[in-house]
Formats: sequence, structure tokens, C-alpha cells
Amino acid sequence: MRHKVGQRKLHRSTSHRLAMLNNMVTSLLEHEAIRTTVPKAKEARKMAERIITLGKRGGLANVRLAARIVKDKNVLQKVFSEYKDRYANRKGGYTRIVKLGFRRGDAAEMALLELVDRPAKQAAPAEGGEAEAKTEEKTEG
Repeated sequence: MRHKVGQRKLHRSTSHRLAMLNNMVTSLLEHEAIRTTVPKAKEARKMAERIITLGKRGGLANVRLAARIVKDKNVLQKVFSEYKDRYANRKGGYTRIVKLGFRRGDAAEMALLELVDRPAKQAAPAEGGEAEAKTEEKTEG
């Protein structure tokens, strides 16, 4: 039994890992979906859910805590206004990880990290979505 198990190191130095995860969380909150590897998605999910929870609580102290991770002021404002209202009745689980298969170059397992309950106009199909639509048309006809 491993006590006090920390986070994934992701083969990076501490400063590089933290900067990368901060940027990933900012991009996730800005675009509402990002495509990355599964281990990175699992680490970014922890940080993103904490930021959204801080946004739901509101207050100056929570804005400053969130600003340590999310450097873009427009995204920070979006968290404390739009996401606060969207996730007001949800107690957690603001993100979803959808596995996409393996990357062609190095066979790394890829995933789509997205916010749940995002508007339908932004919910574009993941890679291969067009092929699935074509196969459905063939089976119907």
C-alpha cells in the first residue's frame, strides 16, 4: 500500500508540469473542450473542477485563488459569471473524459477533456464523427 500518493509527474520538471497544466486548464475553460493524452487529461481535470468550484463560491478570495492558475482575465470572468450560473445545481463532476484512441506517431492514448452541459452548437463530434454518420446512413437505407 502506497501512502500519500501524489500526482502524476508526466516526465517533466515541477515548473514545466505546473505551467503546462495551468495552460491546459485555461484552454479548457476558454474553449470548453481540449484534446490531449489521457494522463494529462486526468491531471488537468482535478485542477479544472477546483477552479469551477471556486467560481461557484464567488468572492474576492476565491477569485485570487483561481487567478493563480487561470492567468487570462477574460476566462476568469467567464468562470465567475457563466460557469457559476451553468453549474449552480451540480455538486461536482463538471468535466468528462472521452477516450479517442491512439495517436498515430507514438501510440499515446488520446482523450477529449470537455465540460459537461456545454451548449449543443459547440458539441462537435470527436475525430471520426463524420465516418460514423456515413455508416449510419448506409445501414438505414
